[in-house]
Amino acid sequence: MLPTIRLMTCALLFLLPGLGHASQCPDWPAAKARSEVTNLQQQMAAWDDSYHRQGISHIPDEFYDQARQKLNLWRSCFAVSTPEADPLKTAVGPLPHPVPHTGVNKLADESSVKDWLKGRKDLWIQPKVDGVAVTLVYEKGQLVQAISRGDGRKGQDWTSQARLIKAIPQRLPQHDSLILQGELYWRLTDHIQATSGSVNARSKVAGMLARQTISPQQADAIGLFVWDWPNGPTDMAQRLAGLQAMGFEGSEAYTHSLENHVQAARWREHWYRNPLPFATDGVIMRQGQRPPMQRWQASAPYWVAAWKHPYAQALAEVRKVSFNIGRSGRITPVLELTPVRLDDRTVSRISTGSLQRWQTLDIRPGDQVAVSLAGLTIPRLDGVISRAAERVEMIIPQADDFHELSCWQATPGCESQFRARLIWLSGKKGLALSGVGPGTWDKLIENGQIESLLDWMTLNHAELANIPGFAEHSSATACKQRVNGRFRRGSSPSDCRPQEVQHFLTIGRNWPGVALSNGKQSRA
Repeated sequence: MLPTIRLMTCALLFLLPGLGHASQCPDWPAAKARSEVTNLQQQMAAWDDSYHRQGISHIPDEFYDQARQKLNLWRSCFAVSTPEADPLKTAVGPLPHPVPHTGVNKLADESSVKDWLKGRKDLWIQPKVDGVAVTLVYEKGQLVQAISRGDGRKGQDWTSQARLIKAIPQRLPQHDSLILQGELYWRLTDHIQATSGSVNARSKVAGMLARQTISPQQADAIGLFVWDWPNGPTDMAQRLAGLQAMGFEGSEAYTHSLENHVQAARWREHWYRNPLPFATDGVIMRQGQRPPMQRWQASAPYWVAAWKHPYAQALAEVRKVSFNIGRSGRITPVLELTPVRLDDRTVSRISTGSLQRWQTLDIRPGDQVAVSLAGLTIPRLDGVISRAAERVEMIIPQADDFHELSCWQATPGCESQFRARLIWLSGKKGLALSGVGPGTWDKLIENGQIESLLDWMTLNHAELANIPGFAEHSSATACKQRVNGRFRRGSSPSDCRPQEVQHFLTIGRNWPGVALSNGKQSRA
């Protein structure tokens, strides 16, 4: 029964945004699972405490969100019985909210959005502003309280800070008692989420508000987006018009009626790709009609849902570290990752750039690394977010062992550089051997047909055809390469002729840049 539950859990969590294929349960023994879950829980607790109590964020917001998803996944995979630490434990303040902050369910994809919208009416969509939530309380038109979200029931007193923020009206034209819920955000100019990411906007605001005092310049950099009026009109259009009349700009301008999932996808893409005055992390869809505020609870309600943006940066687990050694002896560490989605691409491998950088970062299997797309196309390693509880011992190649004169044979430890020499030799800058690529050399090496750089020249058609996986066409193509100052297509002999091999060897001895005689350097 347990394997079935585990399989179902993994299948359901597979659709978590940003994780993609990474949502498979790790194949860990029980002891390692406990160790890794505990390690990540402790890391998350430290991040939570720093963020909520001190207003300091040690990692970008979207990495935190992904780390939280990964922790939830691991706890589900391994049926962790110990209760999960409350991420808002240190965020709870002394002031009760007059109306609880409800939270929001996050939908994984367009199909989930379509299901959520089905059968619902009076729907609206707005950007999910990436800031910090706040309750504003007005009595007789005067601002009397500003309360942080906290745990949704109680929060910190932000009233003194709110009085300095120009985006928060201190007095309203009407004299009713008002309760407003919204987002305090960091003002940005023509911010495009798809290209600039979150720029830690949420953390900047949280840091400002965690201080006892903030400067006028800092206060002016904070904006307000009101997303609900719990004791306002029951009709959404009337609520939006009322907020606009009271001076809360933005709510009406960025809230639109919604008919279906196609419209939702269009608005999500529009706000993701076009300039906005704030950072966003998705869209919010809500029903205009909702229960009276007396029934609201500090949990995700049925009348609101979020659809987050694709991540500009992804949190990826390192499965393996390999070391590619090039023809010149340069060592490039490559990380094999649990696949993650970035925009519309799947990333499963990434280079660290150099051996020195890998040594500085000290990345091992099990570590969680930050990955992004440079120029929206090339995967880029941005750093290490958290480390595995168990540090894996590795055999690390020494830079001094590899250079232009090393690895002319497929001896132990030389496999990578020797392979690189062969690939260059058959490539456009070498002999331009048509139809001969990395796969060709791999098959020949695996079958023991090549141990030194020119062993391939003594192979005939029959020997090539007998190699498993080496197709008839491949063997014939390899034998068709002829020498006439350089390799090119010639006649089609049934076998590679010995006299042609000797002809190449003779030419090769005098070929600029390729010395085949003993004791001379070859630059293949």
